[in-house]
Amino acid sequence: MKKGYFGEFGGCFVPELLMPPLEELDRAMREIMPAKEFKAELDGLLKDYAGRPTPLTSCPALSRELGIDLWLKREDLLHTGAHKINNTLGQALLAKKMGKRALIA
Repeated sequence: MKKGYFGEFGGCFVPELLMPPLEELDRAMREIMPAKEFKAELDGLLKDYAGRPTPLTSCPALSRELGIDLWLKREDLLHTGAHKINNTLGQALLAKKMGKRALIA
C-alpha cells in the first residue's frame, strides 16, 4: 500500500508551499518520537504537569445493581480537558526536540 493511503483513500492535499515543513515534521516524528528518552520526557510532563494518569474509581453500588464490575476513568479531574493537554504537550516537546523556538497556536 502506498504511504499515506488507506486502500484507494488518503493522500496529501496541501499547498505546495507547506510540503517542505510537513516533510520535516514527518521525518522528525519517525526519528524522535520512538526514542525512549522522548517517551520518558513526555510521560514525565503528562504526570507532573497534566495530572496523568487519571485514577480509576470503583462504583460498587452501581456494579451490584447492574451485575457487573464498573469502574470510572476519572478524566473529569483534569483541569484542561483530556485530549487538549495531551496533544499540546506532545507537539510542544516534539517542536523543542526539532530545535523550533516558537509555536503558533
